[in-house]
Amino acid sequence: MSDTQLRFRDDEPVADPAVTVDSFGDQSNAAAVRIEPGDDARDLLPFLDRLKLVEVNFPVFGDGRGYSAARILREAGYTGELRAVGDVLIDQLAAMRRCGFDSFAPEAPLDPADAEAALARWPDVYQSAADARAPIWAKRHG
Repeated sequence: MSDTQLRFRDDEPVADPAVTVDSFGDQSNAAAVRIEPGDDARDLLPFLDRLKLVEVNFPVFGDGRGYSAARILREAGYTGELRAVGDVLIDQLAAMRRCGFDSFAPEAPLDPADAEAALARWPDVYQSAADARAPIWAKRHG
C-alpha cells in the first residue's frame, strides 16, 4: 500500500486499516473500507454514517470503475475521506477530484509541481459533477 501523497481535507487522516466491501457490513467497529474493481459502491450506502475512509483501488490506469464508485458515494451524501489508490496518474487527478476524491495514494510518487499544474489546468468545466464547481453554461446563463 502506498502512502497518501496528496490530501485535500482539514481533518485528521484515518489510520484504520481498510476492510473489504464484503466484510464491512459484518464488522461493526470498521470505519474504513477498500473498494476493488467489481465491487458495488451501493452496498456501502446503508453505512455512510459510520464510514470515515473509503479507498478506491485503481489497479491499472485504464480501469475507470472507481470514478463511478466515487460519484455514487458523494451523490448519496458521503462526506468522509475518499482516497484513490494504486495506478493513479497525473493526468487523472483533475477528473478524480471532480468525481469527489479528496486524497491520493499513488503507487508511484507524483511530482508536486505537476500535480498542482494538473489540478489548475482547466479553470472552467462543462458539466456538473460531485465537486462544487459551476459549469460554464450556468455561469453564462445564471
